[in-house]
Amino acid sequence: MDWKLSLAGLLIGLLVGTTGMGGGSLMTPLLVLVFGFKPTVAIGTDIVHGAIFKSFGAVQHRRLGHVHARLTAWMLLGSIPFSIAGVAVAWWLTRRYGDGYEHTAKTILGISLVFCGLGLLAKAFLHSAPEDRPFILGPRDRVIAVTTGVVGGFVVGLTSVGSGTVFGLVMILAFPLTGAKIVGTDIFHAAVLLTAAGAGHLVAGSVDLAATGWLLIGSVPGVLIGGRLTVRLPDRSMRMLLAATLTLAGVKLVDPPGANAVVIGSAAVALISVLVALVRWLGSRGVAPAAGTDPA
Repeated sequence: MDWKLSLAGLLIGLLVGTTGMGGGSLMTPLLVLVFGFKPTVAIGTDIVHGAIFKSFGAVQHRRLGHVHARLTAWMLLGSIPFSIAGVAVAWWLTRRYGDGYEHTAKTILGISLVFCGLGLLAKAFLHSAPEDRPFILGPRDRVIAVTTGVVGGFVVGLTSVGSGTVFGLVMILAFPLTGAKIVGTDIFHAAVLLTAAGAGHLVAGSVDLAATGWLLIGSVPGVLIGGRLTVRLPDRSMRMLLAATLTLAGVKLVDPPGANAVVIGSAAVALISVLVALVRWLGSRGVAPAAGTDPA
């Protein structure tokens, strides 16, 4: 099982490093359905694992200039306290109603992500991507960022998913950022938010540290490689990949019959498409003369 955990970590690391999304939505079900973890232990292990490997990705994206630090800070202003509030409400609802509420919340979130993902996929074809210019936050932008933190943080605390998908979705819709900066800012924010949530799970004893270590063996190199892919992929391709990830994460949360086959098959097709596009793009770059050389 150990090397299989590392392989799962590698795949999730590649996905998160490239898109900033889908880690919690896919890793927790993998731990429960494939590796037989108890749901509470799977959630805690996934959060602590996510906090560690996303920190590596956050540092890399920061060095590459893909992180909007002020936007991250304004989102954290709302997300950290309200994620704690979400955990408290989830604890109260579990005591009062059992685990049924969590299934309903995840279904609603999943349906929303599917529709948003399909809408973003259409938008990627219909609209041009924003230019990579400095983005100065105005008063309206700060309000949106804090509100996003409040809602997204509460959702993460309540359902244990969405640290990447919820915030990534709002950044795509509300802010004129390139795909690479959306990914970098998303990962940086998620690393800080999950660190706060992971500390609580460590105190509660709901973390399998051995499994976390095996996952990190694969996920750390995966997120670093994925971070490099965001540099090489054209922005429109990045946005299409983000939209596809949102849709697949939503399908997994709704979990209709055959969801696992749909997610795995679609992920395989997407991975092959990304690799083909990357090879073609690198090939076209190699045809042009190098800077400072005489074509003759």
